[in-house]
Amino acid sequence: MDWHSAIKGFKQYLQLEKSLSKNSIEAYLHDMRYFKSFLDKNDLNIQPEKITYNELREYLLQLNKAGVASSSQARMISGLRAFYKYLLMEDICDNNPTEFLEMPKLARKLPEVLSFDEILNMLAHIDMTKPSAHRDKAIIETLFACGLRVSELVGLKISGIDKEETYIKVSGKGNKERLVPISKVALKAIQIYTEEVRIHLKIDPKFSDHVFLNARGKSLSRIYIFKIIKNLTQLANIKKNISPHTFRHSFATCLVEGGADLRAVQQMLGHESITTTEIYTHLDTNYLRETFVLYHPRAKK
Repeated sequence: MDWHSAIKGFKQYLQLEKSLSKNSIEAYLHDMRYFKSFLDKNDLNIQPEKITYNELREYLLQLNKAGVASSSQARMISGLRAFYKYLLMEDICDNNPTEFLEMPKLARKLPEVLSFDEILNMLAHIDMTKPSAHRDKAIIETLFACGLRVSELVGLKISGIDKEETYIKVSGKGNKERLVPISKVALKAIQIYTEEVRIHLKIDPKFSDHVFLNARGKSLSRIYIFKIIKNLTQLANIKKNISPHTFRHSFATCLVEGGADLRAVQQMLGHESITTTEIYTHLDTNYLRETFVLYHPRAKK
């Protein structure tokens, strides 16, 4: 089978059988095309079913030499494994060349987080004379209140907001739905935006149920959310590397450091594995020192 047909079939497998999100599918396909470009650059005219461990090993060695991050290498290996699992299922190949590939060791970096004062500082720098001000304020409040991924924020629906129970319905990775609590402050910000600003937009019928819209009445893009946050970060003179995901980290860190149950935080974030959530168990040194002094017999005076 040629590469074009194999990758096309792989895409259908990811869509129909794995039910992955559009972004996840595109990431897998991008990695497969990247591997194909490696074969082309090295004049390796080998069909998918003829690939061996040797070609894969050489590919990973070149990724290392090029300085590709360990996390990216791990994702690429996962993509190759999924691709060859598909080929085996379809009887296109009878051996799995990815079987002995080892994942690179990943350093668990503590995520960058914003303090509550820094978030208040960003909110204070929203120019409330601009038409987009109430929308941008509602976006910041919602990100921090709910710990949403940026894709979940842009896809948030009006019909998914329960004002009485203070919950929102979120469509997460793999289109899995979950309920997430929302603060009254965030709800109020959304209400002001929808009732005083959004109502005056000429809304595209396709996006009539989307909460956050651009000036043309269409859904905001992920890139636009990045731009809003980048601009506010600069205005607030915050030197950290901030993105929409930073608010997700900040949300989780606030809960865990406040004593929240890790399983509850896992549910709110929509993590499949609690191992992913455990990274938020890092605590500031002052809290650790206070705990040590309070409870350790050798630390007491």
